[in-house]
Amino acid sequence: MDVKSRHHLRSDEVRDLEERLARSLGIDLDGESYERVEFTDADREVVLVDGEPLVASYDGDLFVTVRGANEHPPEGHVVTVDAGAVSFVSDGANVMRPGITKATADIEAGDLVVIVEETHEKALAVGRAETDGDDMLGDEGRVVKTLHHVGDELYEFHV
Repeated sequence: MDVKSRHHLRSDEVRDLEERLARSLGIDLDGESYERVEFTDADREVVLVDGEPLVASYDGDLFVTVRGANEHPPEGHVVTVDAGAVSFVSDGANVMRPGITKATADIEAGDLVVIVEETHEKALAVGRAETDGDDMLGDEGRVVKTLHHVGDELYEFHV
């Protein structure tokens, strides 16, 4: 990912971002510096919080990255998968119902979610829910479209 531009966020942008993530995920970023990074070769932007890529845009919506979710574990919008799903999700596969052990009730279809593994609750991916959290457990069907995962270009990005 080639950096096109990089600039600091205004204080009102920082406040809005922190409030949205606190409201939806229950996390407190509380960084000292926030910089928006735009790319020439990717249709996304990243927000560096104290120099770390903790937030990114997904189809225009700002949400935590896998690194951001591991540094600031979310309380909401979380889908937990069993050990059998870990290698698939870590490789970028979409999340299927049989691999899910639980999902927070605050998830609605279309929401961005963090996918975590059940043993250590580490984030593996970020995706878009295709159904409500209450409807994610079951025997068949895709319920989360993966947008970012461990080891992808965004995960490997460093400034």
